[in-house]
Amino acid sequence: MFKVFIDGEAGTTGLRIRERLSLRDDIELLTINPELRKDLNERKKLINEADIVFLCLPDDAAIEAVGLLENGHTKIIDASTAHRTDINWAYGFPELGDSFLNKIKSNQLVAVPGCYASGFMSIVYPLVKLGIASENYPFSANAISGYSGAGKKGIAQYEDNNRSSEFDGPRLYAMSQMHKHLKEMKAIPGLKNNPLFNPYVCDFYSGMLVTIPLYVEMLNIKVKPQDVYEALKDFYKDSKFVRVMPFNDKGTEDGFLSASHLSGKDYMEIYVAGNDERISITSCLDNLGKGASGAAIECMNYMLGINPEKGLNI
Repeated sequence: MFKVFIDGEAGTTGLRIRERLSLRDDIELLTINPELRKDLNERKKLINEADIVFLCLPDDAAIEAVGLLENGHTKIIDASTAHRTDINWAYGFPELGDSFLNKIKSNQLVAVPGCYASGFMSIVYPLVKLGIASENYPFSANAISGYSGAGKKGIAQYEDNNRSSEFDGPRLYAMSQMHKHLKEMKAIPGLKNNPLFNPYVCDFYSGMLVTIPLYVEMLNIKVKPQDVYEALKDFYKDSKFVRVMPFNDKGTEDGFLSASHLSGKDYMEIYVAGNDERISITSCLDNLGKGASGAAIECMNYMLGINPEKGLNI
């Protein structure tokens, strides 16, 4: 039995991780008294007693929690934004390559990617790695997410029977181009500039689409949509967690793709569409699955040396 402590289990991601792990026969969940959830001594005790600690906390609290670690045994998986670009931490997206996977397996500290960043990275990282696009390409991303990504306060607003009609339609936010995921979206693929990023929160619970548009004439090499599809398919050929869907120049058979298509799933799908001048690539995932708790548990499985699919819906 592996001992697991979830620091911040009352939040959306923490609750989902606890729900999943409570069904497993190889996990012993260490629980903190609700009255002591902010008590440093009690948190320190549980952190150092556990084999795995999930940090589902605001950034400052996550940094504080890491400071409570006093041994070389306990492994920490941080779901906050605090450590995603810290070179001492493994970036929790094993499908990006062996260097990512091996660091997750061997490192004591792992940072789970942001949900939007996961969709962005699944497309942009291989494009740059394979030389299709340069690190100077002016990447942009349009993305929509279910309201569960807005946290407890946001969920309460959307589920309030007396809510404003403003919540009925998609709501653009982070218009100042200062979204908290931009730091890792630039750093992990080695981009020279932050991408232009337009995220929308929408009136459905969970699911996400992240779309990257490309001008062929601005790429490193002249490619057709089918060429990009083949490159991504080969890059992810051994992955069950990132699946490149059969090519269709319309993206899907009928040209539509729902953002809630993979709600409840722990993998993502990539769709390539377009024409000889412009290519559109879209990553579809559950913001609470491969975009949060599912990704965290996948990393935990790798860190414990067990089947990465265990306890996940793929």
